[in-house]
Amino acid sequence: MGNRKRVLIVGNGGREHALAWKLAQSSELERLFVAPGNAGTELWNVPIPAQDIAGLVNFAQKEKIDLTLVGPEDPLSLGIVDAFQKAGLRIFGPTQIAARLEGSKSFAKAIMESAKIPTAKWQVFDDPDQAKNYLGTLGAPCVLKADGLAAGKGVIVALDMETALQAVDEIMDGGFGSAGKKLVIEEFLEGQEVSLLCFSDGTTAVPMVPVQDHKRALEGDLGLNTGGMGTYSPPPIWTAELESKVMEDLVSPTLQVMRERGTPFQGVLFLGLMLTQQGPKLLEYNVRFGDPETQVVMKRLKSDLLPILWACTEGRLSEVELEWKEEVAVCVVMAAPGYPLAYAKEIPIRLPEVTDSGTVIFHAGTGISEGRLRSTGGRVLGITADGKTLQQARKKAYTLVDQIDFPKAHFRRDIGEKGLQ
Repeated sequence: MGNRKRVLIVGNGGREHALAWKLAQSSELERLFVAPGNAGTELWNVPIPAQDIAGLVNFAQKEKIDLTLVGPEDPLSLGIVDAFQKAGLRIFGPTQIAARLEGSKSFAKAIMESAKIPTAKWQVFDDPDQAKNYLGTLGAPCVLKADGLAAGKGVIVALDMETALQAVDEIMDGGFGSAGKKLVIEEFLEGQEVSLLCFSDGTTAVPMVPVQDHKRALEGDLGLNTGGMGTYSPPPIWTAELESKVMEDLVSPTLQVMRERGTPFQGVLFLGLMLTQQGPKLLEYNVRFGDPETQVVMKRLKSDLLPILWACTEGRLSEVELEWKEEVAVCVVMAAPGYPLAYAKEIPIRLPEVTDSGTVIFHAGTGISEGRLRSTGGRVLGITADGKTLQQARKKAYTLVDQIDFPKAHFRRDIGEKGLQ
């Protein structure tokens, strides 16, 4: 790679802080920028919103940015990669058409079908009455998904018919905007969920470490679906055999079908997996680093991140060796009271002056006003720790959670407990 690089990260969440934290340690970095960032990335922030693609292209040209890394799905679905490539700028992430793997559930299902990927039985509807008729034949439990992007909240797991029928109305009556114009109904799969993120250069994919996310708002996996209340890595149910099976049966065929369609996938291919009795099945694709998965993945990545991203943009991923730490990592999300429903903002937060080694406080929904750190979003902080064992990592994370002055913060005390059973 030679000379040092100027890098721009697009986004303002916990994921972007974790990526910035990792890239800042790179020996190949000259200068880092985060647009628009949060209080945790204050050193590097540029006040350009993630959706302002023209503004970001101008900035990257003016600042001679060598590589741009996109965090959230919205700018990817809006075609930020296409715009940067057209301007002759190097960017890590999928093109607008390849990003449909996440942007449209029905497109994703069609790709799974062509690639013969094991997944739940499914149907797609644009008429609520037909959807309800189908539910009559499918029965409950079942899963209903808004077709488009709904910030991780457009999925309803209905355990009974009443909930399923209500979900059809909820998704299709405009509550999710254009995301709910089409509805995907799937059979309910049983098993443990695991997230596997992979770097991809279009031809080669290299897996990152597996992660288990906690989607529900309340302990014991109860309550509403959220963007994620915490993660840990690695889940003990994951094995090397399982990983090679997933890479062979799910990841390679996906990349192959995308290439054959003339829309190769470069970026992070993120698989939401269900480990069923019949083997791993694919729940969904995401097309970017997950949040809060990235927090534990970056904590465990031993290799320098910058050359990996660079190799992906050059189609040279097969030449890169990835090294991971043996330690277990845990991330506990501290959210605003009320999240994922209406929540208060501008809550003043005080962080401890000194934190234990092996712990990091990743900022998500934070800002600074009148010289004070305050909450600006639903998910506010991601308290991340590693340890020799899962018990040790959890203890370090929760000790730090208890030292943070964040009035009425909402968080789960059982992150990672599944891995102890």
